[in-house]
Amino acid sequence: MSDTGKNNEGNTAKDWLIWIVQTVVLAAVIYGAFLVLNKYVFYNTKVSGTSMQPTFEDGDRTIAWRHSKLKTGDVVVIDAPDEPGAFYIKRIIATPGQKVVSKNNKIYINGKKLPQDYLKPGSKLVDDGSNNVYGTRYTDTGDFSISSLAKTSNYQDIYSKKQLDQMKKTNRVPKGTYFVMGDHRSVSKDSRYIGCIERNKVVGVVKFRYWPLTQFRIF
Repeated sequence: MSDTGKNNEGNTAKDWLIWIVQTVVLAAVIYGAFLVLNKYVFYNTKVSGTSMQPTFEDGDRTIAWRHSKLKTGDVVVIDAPDEPGAFYIKRIIATPGQKVVSKNNKIYINGKKLPQDYLKPGSKLVDDGSNNVYGTRYTDTGDFSISSLAKTSNYQDIYSKKQLDQMKKTNRVPKGTYFVMGDHRSVSKDSRYIGCIERNKVVGVVKFRYWPLTQFRIF
């Protein structure tokens, strides 16, 4: 074999080695950038459970934007106050200081009926017992107010007497917190049971679902 052939083989091996090193470095940079962005800019999450059906199904994957301004109707990822290390996906129903009343499966914020078009897909769906609930519609919300919730044992375990008295008196969402609910109202564990959510417990606002691909949607 000529020296030229040996040099070509050597150059080829060297080129492959350089390519492998560059690929590994690039992959590490991309992965590192993803981790930084995921920590400070967006939050990549997998939906677990059925509390947001049929808007979201168990196993759906979404991207939530951190540091977004929060408003009524936003779907948010929250740091579960009753389950350390867990995250819930819920919808903001009322913001700090607003009065909340639910009656006949309709919600009134400051005395005004809240539009809930997002509940229409679930309005014809009936629980089949898979969530230990049978015969109720997904949209069955129950009658309550902030004042009535303040009298429940769940709220008494969460809030101080002073806070409870204030809620009973004003029927308002406590300052700096948000009232959230799942779209599958009949089974959702939400602010009716775990209290209103502090701003620093809201991880981000869901902007789009990217999995499954057939259900891609921007919110």
